[in-house]
Amino acid sequence: MYILTQNLYFPPVEQADKTGILAIGGDLSIPRLLLAYKSGVFPWYNEDEPILWWAPKKRMVVVPQHYTMHKSMHNIFNRKIFDITFNKDFYQVITTCKNIYRRDQQGTWISDEIVEAYTKLHEMGLARSVEVWQNKKLVGGLYGVDIGNGIFCGESMFSKVSNASKVAFYTLLQDLKEKDYLLLDCQVYNEHLESLGAYEILRSEYMKYLLEGNIRLRIKKMKAS
Repeated sequence: MYILTQNLYFPPVEQADKTGILAIGGDLSIPRLLLAYKSGVFPWYNEDEPILWWAPKKRMVVVPQHYTMHKSMHNIFNRKIFDITFNKDFYQVITTCKNIYRRDQQGTWISDEIVEAYTKLHEMGLARSVEVWQNKKLVGGLYGVDIGNGIFCGESMFSKVSNASKVAFYTLLQDLKEKDYLLLDCQVYNEHLESLGAYEILRSEYMKYLLEGNIRLRIKKMKAS
């Protein structure tokens, strides 16, 4: 396991241990976070732990262009029981993800440090949120990192009423599909994500998507300069 210093560096993802941990330490500065996501790495740790940086052997993903919404969800959208927005209240979304009760989970990995860092990313246009409202109250949502390379890295979602997080998830996927994104990165396996249509691919395959995305990003920056 690599111990990070003040230098902005991550070792190759293939050096991650069997659990998927690649490095330990460092900080959540914007330059380090951006380097992490461009390198196929993400932070995930408990509040009482040092920062752990992950590059798991398998990655939970959805390819937006190949995705079809479940038939059961069409009825929910057609009933128009929710109002949906993008980036209207990022802070409320991330803090709700932090504080909401989750069955079979003790505490949260979303620390105050995480909230501060990702809110800065949002203010820079590099993190996005989807909000789901009912009777003008926030009842569901998600947030993630979008550094402009065609890969959206989902971080967390929540639901206070039935189907609210599903609506946020499907709305995001439709937006990514319309904008020709390569991948929705859901990071690690869980049953809820699998029920929504996400599946695992090998790290090596994920890195191929990432390489294509990073080339896209460089071309975009060259055209803008």
